[in-house]
Amino acid sequence: MARYQTPFEIHVHGDVLLRAGVTVDELWEALKPMWQYGGATNVMDGRVSSYEEEPGLVLDQSSNKLQLCWTVAGDEDFRQVMEDTCMGLNDLAERGAAIEVSFYDTEFDDEDRSGEDGAAESRDDFLMCFVGPTPAAIMQVQRDMLVQDVVHIMERHFDAAELGPVVQAIDGLFDDRLNDLVSSMQLGKPPRGPGGNSGPGGPNRGPGGRKPRHLH
Repeated sequence: MARYQTPFEIHVHGDVLLRAGVTVDELWEALKPMWQYGGATNVMDGRVSSYEEEPGLVLDQSSNKLQLCWTVAGDEDFRQVMEDTCMGLNDLAERGAAIEVSFYDTEFDDEDRSGEDGAAESRDDFLMCFVGPTPAAIMQVQRDMLVQDVVHIMERHFDAAELGPVVQAIDGLFDDRLNDLVSSMQLGKPPRGPGGNSGPGGPNRGPGGRKPRHLH
């Protein structure tokens, strides 16, 4: 079903290395929540981005990698689409991977709102989703991204050699989280899902400020 007056332009960006033996049909089935979202009735139409410059949803068979650079018009319900997609990709992923999801406010116009004393703000939003074959693989990606961000900020004030204790502290936090998850599974408690909007594989929301669109 076609979508009209959608408030957001949604861009999905990332690479997912697939495990050996994953078939094309399995991949398109896992991505079905995404390619059906814009109203497509088949994958060949649904995998195409709203922008010709973007590759869309692509399987690079030479590297056995899913490449996502895809835009669709939509609303907040796309968050559930990513939840379902991440759960499907978990079973196909060789290792942990991050997927960026950017929501651009299509009704926001900087020029038209310039005279409103800065009262109006865009509804832009940003999610970081994680997929992987195990919670540990997902947490490794989260850990690496956090270390990179923290070190990048702190290197403005400290030498890189001084930041070892900071990295060790981050590692300790992730070790504790993984141990808690393993313990909960051993006790028969339902673990938090490794993909989608909750638990170790869920997306982390970032600031809602406007940022350049991914147009490739």
